[in-house]
Amino acid sequence: MERLVLNGEQLTVDGLVAAARNPAIKVELAPEAIERMHYSRAAVERFVAEGRVVYGITTGFGHFQNRTIDSDHVRELQRNIIMSHATGTGTPLRRDQVRAMLIVRVNTLAKGFSGIRPLVAQALLDLLNADILPIIPCQGSLGASGDLAPLAHASLILLGLGEAVEPGQSPVHGQRISGAEVLARLGQEPLILEAKEGLALTNGTALLSGLAALAIYDAEQLCRTAETVAALSMEALAALPSAFDKRLHAIRPHPRQIDSARSIRQLLQGSSFVYPNGEADPALYGPHKVQDAYSLRCVPQVHGAIRDAACYGRWATEIELNSATDNPLIVPVDPEQLAGEYEAISGGNFHGEPLALAMDFLKVALSELGNISERRTARLVDAGLNGNLLPPFLTEQGGLHSGMMLIQYTAVALASENKVLVHPAAADTIPTSGNQEDHVSMGPTAARQAVEMHDNVVGILACEALCAAQAIDLRWQKHQHLQLGQGTASAQQAIRQVVPFLAEDTVMYPHIERLKQLIVAGSLALAE
Repeated sequence: MERLVLNGEQLTVDGLVAAARNPAIKVELAPEAIERMHYSRAAVERFVAEGRVVYGITTGFGHFQNRTIDSDHVRELQRNIIMSHATGTGTPLRRDQVRAMLIVRVNTLAKGFSGIRPLVAQALLDLLNADILPIIPCQGSLGASGDLAPLAHASLILLGLGEAVEPGQSPVHGQRISGAEVLARLGQEPLILEAKEGLALTNGTALLSGLAALAIYDAEQLCRTAETVAALSMEALAALPSAFDKRLHAIRPHPRQIDSARSIRQLLQGSSFVYPNGEADPALYGPHKVQDAYSLRCVPQVHGAIRDAACYGRWATEIELNSATDNPLIVPVDPEQLAGEYEAISGGNFHGEPLALAMDFLKVALSELGNISERRTARLVDAGLNGNLLPPFLTEQGGLHSGMMLIQYTAVALASENKVLVHPAAADTIPTSGNQEDHVSMGPTAARQAVEMHDNVVGILACEALCAAQAIDLRWQKHQHLQLGQGTASAQQAIRQVVPFLAEDTVMYPHIERLKQLIVAGSLALAE
């Protein structure tokens, strides 16, 4: 994909993530979107000329909704909302998060219900396509009335205010440049905002939607990675493959449980590491068994439910990406007549509850993905749990060497931290704006927590992958004729390209970090 064309109707999670993470993809407004924007803009100008009382156009905002603003102060009103609402704090958003937010905002404006001039949306695209990104603190949005503070920080640049970061540099540590310098580089003058435009720039769920899209995309990839890592652990522990039999899952036909079981079967196909049917050789497979622990046997049931949460999140997010989330919205009286009469309707499309709940649901799912992975790691390092199939803590020189003992500690710490983060953000609400805005979604908090939890699960899976690869090599040393499955063989090879077999104790954290990078890159995710 060389370019992304925004028309307000067809933005997908995959398309958004691709453009957010690849600045070479240029983002454009579709001609039909520009046409729609002209119609609603003309309507706003008529409202002002006729002296109509319309929220945010000829009135104040929030608690000041009943304060009428005369036509001489319309421009000042729109500039003031940008400056006064830029109240964010905390660590700046990542580059891909800022890009995602800007793309979503422009796609919302492209629907043509915001009443702004196309040149305002194009100004945001100019920043995006130059990859000169506003510095936007991550905290300050309540997820209702839209993502006011983050969007205000983004819009400051258009006024020649605020700060941005040089292309390709980290918003946290990179070189900062002023908004005035950004506009000078682009050869532009500061925008003079007309009626409704400041409100349209700050009102809506752009941050929440952008964060949600990135979180969903990454969670889906992480599910596929987790199944690869789980399959390696199954081989290391001589698990019974019968638990993934197609017939078994057909009788409990949750679609993504079936998908997960199919992935495990594909990964393990041809493996002689797993427990064979019939009589087993204790030297190869340990004591006779008829079933495994839940963390092995129930992977499709657990991972399938986690996939369900991600699937729901994608469904809700893709609706939101192509929704009008301003207030008020400028809509035609007859939807079939774009050139006809328009009216301004005040409502609550900016309320982030649909995605707040989806992100809280995703958080629970991510927590479970980490929990079950940590339990498999515990079985790998504990000889009492794996029937002495493997040496304690995966070292042949226990005592002198601690082996993988502390690897499980790290997995436990991350899993435990996720249990704190999983508290539903949407369950909390504090009234704002003099109780006019008396119920908020806290959706951006849920989305940021989902991102943090994802990063923790990456670490947990890295710990499991490190232990599983070590365990497989220990079994290989004694039984060199054993073969890995068609999917796990390539995964083991990928792990060994960045982390060696550890015969002796060594400094461990670099190995965890390299495996985390491998996981984030998607190198262990089974393609579907």
